[in-house]
This record gives sequence, structure tokens and C-alpha cells, in this order.
Amino acid sequence: MSDQTPGIIVVKEGVAIDAKQEIPYFVGVSARTAGASGISMQRVVIPPGGAARAHIHLSYETAIYIVQGQVETRYGPGLRESVINGPGEFIYIPADVPHQPRNLSDTEPAIAIVARNDADEQEHVIPYDPASE
Repeated sequence: MSDQTPGIIVVKEGVAIDAKQEIPYFVGVSARTAGASGISMQRVVIPPGGAARAHIHLSYETAIYIVQGQVETRYGPGLRESVINGPGEFIYIPADVPHQPRNLSDTEPAIAIVARNDADEQEHVIPYDPASE
């Protein structure tokens, strides 16, 4: 047992990044911001009428909490499946499932908190072409 108490890292505002998903990402916890080794958490904003680029998170899971807005997430082979979620709802996306979230509002941003079991999650984002399936 160690006599040392681990420190707590506070990230006061998310660090804006150019995400491969091509929507505003503000990283809170990651390897880069907090020294995390197995988790990341960020705030994601989908602008009014906007959508993320279709993508896959290679070999890791995603948990999402919708804070604001109505989001349609197309998913699966060819993005042929769809689910709509709103504030207070949680979404789980298994590893390697193609998906694309879209904000259903033309006037308000959609905001979500996203957590993944990968501290360097942008390194494992793979663009997905729905026409490939």
C-alpha cells in the first residue's frame, strides 16, 4: 500500500480539438489533458442542422449522455438503422459499430457528454463510407 495519495486533475474547460468526426469536440479527460490511461470524456456540440462525419471507433466502446437537443443516430452496416434520442437519455455504442449522429434542430445546437474506454480516442476514429456496404 502506498503512502502517497494520487492527485486529482481538474480540466476547467474542455480543450477544443479538430475531431475526425468534423464536429466541435471539447476534450475534458484524456491521455493528453489528464494523463488518463483507459478512459476519455468530452463535450460534443453538433451545430444546428449539422451532422458528424460517419465513423467507427475501432476496438472501443462509447457511452453518450444527451444534455440538449434531439439527435438522430444512424448506425450499422450502410447506416440503415436509426434511433432518436433527447435530453436525459443515455446511448451505448459497442466497439466497431459504424454510426453518424445528426442534430434534428435547425436552430439550436445539440450537446452531449461522451465517454470512451480509450484515453487517446481520436487515434482510433476511422471514417466510414456507408456506400461501402
